[in-house]
Amino acid sequence: MSALTVEALGAAADAVERHLPDLVAERFASRLFAQDPTLWGEEAESEASVRLSWVGLPRSSRPLVGEVEALREQLRDRGVSRVVLCGMGGSSLAPEVICATAGVPLVVLDSSDPDMVRASVQEDLAATAVVVSSKSGSTLETDSQRRAFVQAFTDAGIDPTERMVFVTDPGSAMDEQARADGYRVVNADPGVGGRYSALTAFGLVPSGLAGVDVGALLDEAEEVADLLAEDDLGNPGLRLGAALGGTHPLRDKLLFTDLGSGIHGLADWAEQLLAESTGKQGTGVLPVVTPEGAAPAAGITEPGDCTVVALTADPDDGEGNGEGTDGGDDHGAADAATATGSRVNVGGSLGAQFLLWEVATSVAGRLLGINPFDQPDVESAKQAAREIMGSGGGATKEPRAVDGAVELRAGEWLPTGTDTVEAAVSALVDQLDPARGYLAVMVYLDRVEHADLAEVQADLVRRTGRPVTFGWGPRFLHSTGQYHKGGPAQGVYLQVTGTPRQDLPVPGQDFTFGEVIAAQAAGDAAVLADHGRPVLRLHLTDQRRGLAQLRDVLSR
Repeated sequence: MSALTVEALGAAADAVERHLPDLVAERFASRLFAQDPTLWGEEAESEASVRLSWVGLPRSSRPLVGEVEALREQLRDRGVSRVVLCGMGGSSLAPEVICATAGVPLVVLDSSDPDMVRASVQEDLAATAVVVSSKSGSTLETDSQRRAFVQAFTDAGIDPTERMVFVTDPGSAMDEQARADGYRVVNADPGVGGRYSALTAFGLVPSGLAGVDVGALLDEAEEVADLLAEDDLGNPGLRLGAALGGTHPLRDKLLFTDLGSGIHGLADWAEQLLAESTGKQGTGVLPVVTPEGAAPAAGITEPGDCTVVALTADPDDGEGNGEGTDGGDDHGAADAATATGSRVNVGGSLGAQFLLWEVATSVAGRLLGINPFDQPDVESAKQAAREIMGSGGGATKEPRAVDGAVELRAGEWLPTGTDTVEAAVSALVDQLDPARGYLAVMVYLDRVEHADLAEVQADLVRRTGRPVTFGWGPRFLHSTGQYHKGGPAQGVYLQVTGTPRQDLPVPGQDFTFGEVIAAQAAGDAAVLADHGRPVLRLHLTDQRRGLAQLRDVLSR
């Protein structure tokens, strides 16, 4: 029997005590599992009416198990031992955590960076199968990745229809075209939004093809479904949602830390779910995934707007697996909870936690008074990128200054005469609200090759005294990108872009991957600037030299 634990402390416990009786009295849980679209008010009712099927996925996704197993055997018979997933946001984050937790290799291609795309396409193509996942079927990054693999398979004399599987909503443009071209298509439940889709075909197909027992994952979720649907004071979904979205005043920074959960990447998945669902209308809660091994509030001088979220061992795992960031030692998060005055401990199996966090996010949306199922500012950034692409990339403005291998670009907030990376970063930090602000680092580079760049996050926390998020672009655009634009105007933004070592054409199109990622970065910066957010863009004209400069400045 799968179990869930949610233990709230300090301000988080006060929030649970304040809101839980009303949530139970209004039958929020049972109405949610009955797919009642009126729970979030009239403005959200239309969207909610077509976005609540996720509550029944532990049972409704069962037919996928056998279908995926049969398809996996077909691919193995064709010599497949490597699975690549082309997808963004909700189409990639769940499979990534599922496979990492199971110890099963899966290559996740969720970037337009030409160096990253080239590496994924060229490696061991003879043993590769590709899952192309897009709910709408029109995601620019995913379509471009699809084209690259079709071309690569064809050039290698491999029939792409025998190696590529498509996951999309029924009736999408991708669904119709892929079927017409002879590809295998698996339709997902159209009544589930992308970030709630972990237990749909988007989560299960790539994970199952890679070798995960997805039936067991559904078992874990089904074992807690009735518990999460109960109108009861002990309901862990209600308790977690109240702790996240019901503090007063609102503690809108959630500092995630792992204390031996054994689930690899759960915080990254929850980051998208919470940020994209709640960050709108000037409110929301911002998940901050802290560096491994770091106490989550270390270096934050005014933590009164923070709650520590500690991911703990599955309560059904008697001894714990000891695979967390500190081997299950609780002291780091305990110290952080003391410092912040608010903490919530969350434990459970992966399948159970998928459903738990989705329920909790719905509860938090109710308490915040927003629609947790739309993402208006994600769409605005996509539109800005499309406009830049449609205009041929647009004229590139001259940089404000050039320092070595780094070009500096910024709005009028940057003082005239600022001509070094160090001075520009200092000026950006000076824009931070010392009590409520946060710094977002947004890096549009190959996240596999340059993974160690994320180490500057801890240095920047110490430098600023405030929470720092670190996101890889364009991946984060489908996650915290919504919060940055639609949430409270508290952030300052450091954008890092780079000239690729070698650009890569998108087959069948008149643009390159380098132009796609440049347009996405420029579109994101433009929408942030339109919202009055200070953005500093550091463009590396030579990645090797520029990264050395950047690390030197950011780690001081």
